Amino acid sequence: MLQASAVVAGYGGKTILQHLDLHIGAGEIYALLGANGAGKTTTLSLFLGFVAPAAGHVRVDGIDPVAQPDEARRRLAYIPENVALYEHLTARENVAYLLDLAGQNDGPAAIDTALAAAGLAAAAFDRRVSGFSKGMRQKVAIALALARKVPALLLDEPTSGLDPQATTEFNRLLGVLRGQGVAILMVTHDLLSAADAADRIGFIDAGRLLEEVAAAGDDRFDVRALHRRYGGHAA
Repeated sequence: MLQASAVVAGYGGKTILQHLDLHIGAGEIYALLGANGAGKTTTLSLFLGFVAPAAGHVRVDGIDPVAQPDEARRRLAYIPENVALYEHLTARENVAYLLDLAGQNDGPAAIDTALAAAGLAAAAFDRRVSGFSKGMRQKVAIALALARKVPALLLDEPTSGLDPQATTEFNRLLGVLRGQGVAILMVTHDLLSAADAADRIGFIDAGRLLEEVAAAGDDRFDVRALHRRYGGHAA
């Protein structure tokens, strides 16, 4: 669903990603860990079509996001570290308006179903989002992704600033999306959260993917050992 093959990319003549190979299938959660400047955000920008590779190729469900940005983005939802919503609108109104813009609004019942599936309390559906916590805003964004039925989801530092309970709830929601066949790429500094949510974890430094481990069934996956090895890169 998400594929980067031998990608070299950067900005303003500076190379950031060096021969990146990344492949994420339907129903898989992949966590990409690295320090600031390691290339995590550039990787997200590749799939969003904001950065064109100097070498190699990028595909979203087989589509080149640079050559066909609209087609690629119809298959993607992107949730940034700080979710931007219309502060004067309610949760329900935000989702409805954004679905209208995407031409994918199936009506109030579908919106309520998506908000409930995202874990937002029914009492919050008609509250203005100006009073929402970060976790509640993320639930609105996930409801939008659910309502759009996108096959791929990009997340930028999704658990930053969340307390442990909210992090656990967020990871549970990712599991729901995975069960629906959504391919999920999350970039993060949080090794523990990644270990809890992801099927595979990749460690990136200076634009190179140093190692990949499976979160289950891989004898290399030892959180303490990985933290010792990559603590400087992923924290």
